[in-house]
Amino acid sequence: MNAADKNCDKIQSVMSTRIVVFSDTHCHTWEEVHPDIRAEAAQADIAVHCGDLVRMNVVDGLRRAAKQAVVVHGNSDPPDVRDALPYALTLEVEGVKIGVTHPAWGGPEFPPEDLLGDFEETPDVILYGHIHEVVNETIGGVLFVNPGQGYPSFMVAATIAVLTVEEGSFTAEIKTIVPAR
Repeated sequence: MNAADKNCDKIQSVMSTRIVVFSDTHCHTWEEVHPDIRAEAAQADIAVHCGDLVRMNVVDGLRRAAKQAVVVHGNSDPPDVRDALPYALTLEVEGVKIGVTHPAWGGPEFPPEDLLGDFEETPDVILYGHIHEVVNETIGGVLFVNPGQGYPSFMVAATIAVLTVEEGSFTAEIKTIVPAR
């Protein structure tokens, strides 16, 4: 064994999982989704769409582009999309339980804690769409993340969230794709 081999056990590789989260794109085709969002989804370890994609073409495009795609349906999605996708789901990444939902039951503003009812067990993180407003807030030990909307409109930017998970810990940040008009 040479000197380099003896030192190998001292080198530790730090790996993390980068999850790109977006929602409420309201597009008919994957190509209509903003190119920067499509690029972010393709580069992520996991791409999550939190509903209101509007057409299966968007789901199919995301699944082709992403290394791993996680998608739930929203209240604006037609019956074929609702039949093909779950309303809510939970995945586990590096020991972190992540819930994904689109609270179609939400009408007027609601407290994020109301989302806990969408899951059998309390997740560590809840990713959700519907309200078109960014949220990145920990309440009662749960991180609630809403990436905002996937297109710019009057006074509302197109945004995504980036959730980084590493060995059981996690952080989230909101990233502006296109400023509000």
